[in-house]
Amino acid sequence: MDKKDIRIVYMGTPDFAVESLRALVEGGYNVVAVVTMPDKPAGRGHQLQFSAVKQYALSVGLPILQPQRLKDENFLTELKSYNADLQIVVAFRMLPEVVWSMPRLGTFNLHASLLPQYRGAAPINWAVMNGDRETGATTFMLQHEIDTGNIILQERIAIADDENVGSVHDRLMMMGADLVTRTVDAIIEADNQGLPVTTIPQDNSIELRPAPKIFKDTCMIDFSRTAEQIRNHVRGLSPYPAAWIGEMPANHPLSEVLRGAKVYRAAITQIPEQKGHIIVPCADGYIDLLELQLPGKKRMDAAALLNGIRVNN
Repeated sequence: MDKKDIRIVYMGTPDFAVESLRALVEGGYNVVAVVTMPDKPAGRGHQLQFSAVKQYALSVGLPILQPQRLKDENFLTELKSYNADLQIVVAFRMLPEVVWSMPRLGTFNLHASLLPQYRGAAPINWAVMNGDRETGATTFMLQHEIDTGNIILQERIAIADDENVGSVHDRLMMMGADLVTRTVDAIIEADNQGLPVTTIPQDNSIELRPAPKIFKDTCMIDFSRTAEQIRNHVRGLSPYPAAWIGEMPANHPLSEVLRGAKVYRAAITQIPEQKGHIIVPCADGYIDLLELQLPGKKRMDAAALLNGIRVNN
């Protein structure tokens, strides 16, 4: 059998999952259906918003399933009707066994980390927030515990010192799409030989670093940390959802002005005062807040923000 004979059901929701789906469709793989999250109201008018994966699936005419519950009998019956040989999951949700065990070749997941590190919902953010110098992506077969299945393929990329999570996300998205098609090819080749695809168990002997979901409190800057930790925190949350300022160090002249402001770029400095800069003391020196957004205002660099404050005063 070749790639046109293997029936694939693809599962994903955000932008990160679109590139892998596009690679499969444009590469001539036989994607028979797409499963994505139900439409959700968004914006001031609460208009129903389609997921990024649904938008792409509609553009290429793929059947779309949007179950509220993955154990719903109607959904399971419809999913089974596609008679998939293989299911692929990219940035979707935890699947029950009745779903992931359905295809004869199983279900594999693309995860944006070097598993077993950063199991969880936000692996790219946490790798940058922790100051890691490299990250990567992994394809693995699904099993009972989330993100623990045997690894099929894994690839690494370096994280540059000046990168934020947005650029790392985009590079992993492209690399991940290539990893997905290569994984499908490996599964097809093994199947043609009457064998399961070659996998290796995850190394659980190493100290694991978690990647839990990002909440608002996660994003608040703690100025009692070191300058490097704060800078990495900002990088790992920029451009979205963005680090923000809660409490400032005591007696800072902009304490009230900057409360609630989002921070998109920050640098380490040992100079406590520089014209046109917003410099805040921290555990081991000073952090220079380079680009911010006050609540209800546009994003701007520190010099423009300071100039606006002077004009308004």
